[in-house]
Amino acid sequence: MTRITKKEDGTLLVPHHVDIPFIVGDGIGPDIWRASVRVFDAAVEKAYDGKRGVNWKEILAGEKAFQLTGEWLPEETLNTIRGHLVGIKGPLTTPIGGGIRSLNVAIRKALDLYVCQRPTRWFDGVPSPVRHPEHVDMIMFRENTEDIYTGIEFPAHSVDGARVKDFLQHELAVDFDFTADTAIGIKTVSEHGSKRLVKAAIEHAVQHKLPSVTLVHKGNIMKYTEGAFKNWGYEVAETEFTDSTYTWLQWERTKSTEGEQRANDEMRAAEATGMVIIKDVIADNFLQQILLNPKDYSVIATLNLNGDYISDALAAIVGGIGIAPGANINYNTGHAVFEATHGTAPRFANTDSMNPSSVILSGVMLFEYIGWREAASLIVSALRETILQKMVTIDFFNQMKGAKLLKTSEFATAVIDKIKSGFDRSIY
Repeated sequence: MTRITKKEDGTLLVPHHVDIPFIVGDGIGPDIWRASVRVFDAAVEKAYDGKRGVNWKEILAGEKAFQLTGEWLPEETLNTIRGHLVGIKGPLTTPIGGGIRSLNVAIRKALDLYVCQRPTRWFDGVPSPVRHPEHVDMIMFRENTEDIYTGIEFPAHSVDGARVKDFLQHELAVDFDFTADTAIGIKTVSEHGSKRLVKAAIEHAVQHKLPSVTLVHKGNIMKYTEGAFKNWGYEVAETEFTDSTYTWLQWERTKSTEGEQRANDEMRAAEATGMVIIKDVIADNFLQQILLNPKDYSVIATLNLNGDYISDALAAIVGGIGIAPGANINYNTGHAVFEATHGTAPRFANTDSMNPSSVILSGVMLFEYIGWREAASLIVSALRETILQKMVTIDFFNQMKGAKLLKTSEFATAVIDKIKSGFDRSIY
């Protein structure tokens, strides 16, 4: 057996020589994939001395799939990921015109990958627009299947839009002046979707002994969607993690009955015993807090649109989206697709010039997910040291003094040289 499977206890069974599907991606995808896969193979070889290995199995999506099959996302591709549980992909273009709104969203929807996981941490030497990027060390759990990303929209001046507006006004008595040029979009947030997302975030914090989970929402305005997300999140914490979490709601209840000093003592006692603190922040305030007080935040749980904004803002703090990894995961089925979080940058295709770090670090997440932490650690250490030595691609070169400009392939070679030398300033 060369496929990853899921055992009855929920853990993954990973063969020592495993098939892992990959989608090369569009635009700069082939350049950064060729560089990244060399790094992956070097790390696995160094970490396990031939006792483990990956057979990278190409599957099709995007422009290459359309050229070869006439389909942007062949069903065979989805079936392959279903059968192998885990895959990795480069950036994909969004088809112009009707049909699929986004290939990335289509993959997440087809496999019910309800967690978009985005870790954000700074590597020494990476150019940053803030004074203390080292204070940022967060991991985002973004709900991945609901919110406005469901694509339930009705154009202005459309027949269907007029019917929806008529229903809202006359059946539900919505107090809004709908005009013919008003477009309509529907925001969906479910109890089921919210709770499974928050549960995954809290489980991650408990397992990795992280100090807090912050529910980020706009519930002060959208009370029945974003506000409900916050309430359902606290409910998960207080009903399913009674021995390992302490919530701001508990603090408020103690404060109201016994006073603020008693509530503060209770909070400090919880922190001292290693309990995870569950708190919430309004989304617009949180975008300030990640600049002003990033040390106060560790694991973030939020809805789809908020997560999209916040994860890119966090990436900018630590060097940009070119070094931001990502994963889309269903913790119930075990399915996971790891991906570059940036776009296809088609004008730089085949130039061998772009930063492959987003794919490389997404591969690190993949290896962590399947339990190959030794390979993951080697990659992170070698990548960090390469950047410290100012051997970088054009995105960082333009912001660094005294840096050496490397092509995509040369950057990979520099990282591989450090892996082969056995350099491992482990982060684990």
